[in-house]
Amino acid sequence: MVTGSAVLGLASAPAGAAAQPASEPVRAVKAAVVEGITEYTLPNGLSVILFPDASKPTATVNMTYKVGSRNESYGETGMAHLLEHLMFKGSKNFPSPTKEFTRRGFRMNGSTWLDRTNYHVSFTATDDNMDWALRWSADAMVNSFIAKKDLDSEMTVVRNEYEMGENDPVSVVLKRMQCILFDWHNYGKPTIGARSDIENVKIENLQAFYHRYYQPDNAVLTVSGKFDPAEILPKIEKIFGAIPRPERKLPEEWTVEPVADGERSFTVRRPGEAKFVAVGYRVPASNDPDFHRVALGVSILTDSPKGRLYKALVDTGLAEKVFGFSIPGKDPGFVFIGALLKKTGDEAKVRDAMVKTLEESFSEKAPTESEMKVAVEDERTDYDRMFSDPEEFGVELSEYIGQGDWRLFFIGRDELADMTPEGVAGAVSRYFVCDNRVVGMFLPETAPKRAAMPKRIPIEEQIASHHFNEKGEEAEAFDNSQQNINARTEVVKTGSMKLALLPKKNRGETVTVEIRLNIGNDAALKGKQLEKTLLEMMLTRGTKDLTYEEISDRFTALKIDGDITSFTTDRAHIADALRFVGGLMRDASFPKDEFTKLARQVATSNQAKLDNPTTLAIDAMSRHFRTYPEGDARNRLTSQEIVDRIGSMTDEQVKAFYDSVFQTATADIAVVGDFDPKEVKAAIADSFTKKSETPFVRVDSEYRPVAPKRIVIDTPQKENAFLMARRDFAANMDDPDAAALIVADWIIGGGSGLSNRLADRLRQKDGLSYSVYSTIVLKTFGNRSSWIALAITAPQNLAHAESDMREEFARVAKDGVTEKEVEEAKKGLLESRSVNRSQDTMLATGWVSYLAEDADWTKSLELDKAISRLTVDDVNRAVKKLVKTDDFTFVLAGDSAKAASEGKPFTELK
Repeated sequence: MVTGSAVLGLASAPAGAAAQPASEPVRAVKAAVVEGITEYTLPNGLSVILFPDASKPTATVNMTYKVGSRNESYGETGMAHLLEHLMFKGSKNFPSPTKEFTRRGFRMNGSTWLDRTNYHVSFTATDDNMDWALRWSADAMVNSFIAKKDLDSEMTVVRNEYEMGENDPVSVVLKRMQCILFDWHNYGKPTIGARSDIENVKIENLQAFYHRYYQPDNAVLTVSGKFDPAEILPKIEKIFGAIPRPERKLPEEWTVEPVADGERSFTVRRPGEAKFVAVGYRVPASNDPDFHRVALGVSILTDSPKGRLYKALVDTGLAEKVFGFSIPGKDPGFVFIGALLKKTGDEAKVRDAMVKTLEESFSEKAPTESEMKVAVEDERTDYDRMFSDPEEFGVELSEYIGQGDWRLFFIGRDELADMTPEGVAGAVSRYFVCDNRVVGMFLPETAPKRAAMPKRIPIEEQIASHHFNEKGEEAEAFDNSQQNINARTEVVKTGSMKLALLPKKNRGETVTVEIRLNIGNDAALKGKQLEKTLLEMMLTRGTKDLTYEEISDRFTALKIDGDITSFTTDRAHIADALRFVGGLMRDASFPKDEFTKLARQVATSNQAKLDNPTTLAIDAMSRHFRTYPEGDARNRLTSQEIVDRIGSMTDEQVKAFYDSVFQTATADIAVVGDFDPKEVKAAIADSFTKKSETPFVRVDSEYRPVAPKRIVIDTPQKENAFLMARRDFAANMDDPDAAALIVADWIIGGGSGLSNRLADRLRQKDGLSYSVYSTIVLKTFGNRSSWIALAITAPQNLAHAESDMREEFARVAKDGVTEKEVEEAKKGLLESRSVNRSQDTMLATGWVSYLAEDADWTKSLELDKAISRLTVDDVNRAVKKLVKTDDFTFVLAGDSAKAASEGKPFTELK
């Protein structure tokens, strides 16, 4: 823990920095107020944004640096992202921050993009946690180690992250698209960087990059959630005001991308199971109104199932899926539009249809009133959802800060009111033209069409001319203790249906709904796994009165965000939303044409996974632990099984299963948020009325021993590899050792994912894996539980990763865990559970689970108490039960030839 005097010793700032006079107290100057959010500036140049919101007992500290991949020099691509990783390796006064994150139960992350890098932590809102988070952020700004030893281990982790992207066709095509869209601007360099730069970057370059850009005059500190601004601001002034303002000047940027002067094409040829066609266009900077007009145009064109591109490609059977998104930037960015088609599809026809639709559709017919309304409402809902969650909003502001100013969020939201069909059509027609296009084929053109980018609008003028509202919405300060959750919740039993209703005042009047459908029994579900999966997908594809498009429009109109059984909406729409989804479940019609399209989509999606190491490993593990008879509902279908079976599946089969088994009258439903309980109860009683001739009888998991095995899967020419270990044992959540088992897992491979036994060995020490963790699965019903550990790595590191994992298992089985580990795990786990209870989604899913067993949040409180009482002996007894070194099944999936060529084969256990 850092003391106040230690923070004043932050003065390990760059040489030549202008020091603040010690006798002069630092004072922040108020710079702006918008809808309850206040910006201040410190004399050293640091911007501070305070967003108080007491609706949850949590707070978020987010530090944004206005530096991203655009600021990298030749030979240094990926350096901004690599530096992001090294920042978590510690600093002068905080040498092991990831261990403290785990101990305190912090949720943390960092991210790097074109124009910015950010680091954020979310935590239970206590003075001690807030003080720690602010001091760590300040120390990381000027005292981070950025050490050679950390670069040596983390470089391979980042390279592993790079390799993960190389397995994904969409990721590969997106990176190629960036490179071809821009000749000179650094937006043409993917943030992950070039493999050679990742592998060879010098520590001196990283240190220079850090000292140049990680300074207060290039940073914005955002604090959101539950805190008192009057107490926090002086603390920030003291902690961050001690950092001197640097004398260096940031490098001047003068590169302007010239107007594109001809269409371009590229082809990526790699092994795979599906085809992908993409089209990209450069568009204005994000603060130009034309950017937002184009973004709305992309939404109208690519929406499923009513978008114009969807109709041209999916409805005609040319493709199975279409999507599109806009990449905003401080300078002109781009849009990326893609279509996924089966392996035997005609990519030339898809390309031609895409180009024709994108470049001619709006010139032939401007967006309709209905298309505009849906697109604008979807966009407005996204803004409202983001602003209603202080944690998400505090982090998301980094995007707008990177683009030039955090208030661009409000400008973008407010500009939606001025969007017109003619404006959208005009903007799309200006940039979606031949000479500004990148696709999968080059075509000569005798009459080139230029797409000149407009002069960038000065943000200062835009900010000055825009009207901002200073007052923001207020939300309830909610006590997330289990006793209060129980006291505030009304549990209602109506026939076979159970409801949990927890009304609370939320920002944005948001409401979260979770629905568990209890259907079928062992006999009725036998051999029907695929029918059940397709049934759930088909519930939104049509009723006797509504088409798929009309259902999609109703989702927008009712502000439903999510799917039919798990969604958010708001107070004004919750009753109608419940009646609507209840009606969809009651009156589903299973239209044949929609079933045909859905079956194609599911088949293509699963086919595309059949050469993916992760999918193959998980499927192999599932088959090995398949202890139930063929067709048993507890058997998980593999991707190959879905592909093999779906071709013979008919809509009649799914409809028959729906008619005989499906019901809503036995549902468990939880509603949490800003709503009228009387209104919600009436809506549910009116709508969830479908009954079935088949009685519901829960099918419980039953533990059966499975012999350990080592399974090796070859995945030729895949850059990434996957390692998985699993063992099953007899236990469930009511087991006397449940709390100890959970804590044991937290110590071995759980927690934040950055500080545990497995992460310390495979990631921090040996630099083998970007993602390594374990998880314990303790069922509520039945007695089949599992402990699973996994790691993503490179093929040539697969044998090393397996050896590390086996050694860590053996070490913890032999020596157990320490008292210090247990105490830190207990604290971190309890803090993490408390943070989870602050999320409405977690409250709703928790209530649905408790309704199923006729329980309430007292069980959660009892588990917390059991965790608090644990001793190191209790946990070590659980470790002995959990980790039996000769009882694990290991699955390794990777390119065996690549590993062998580097002298690191994994096919045989060493």
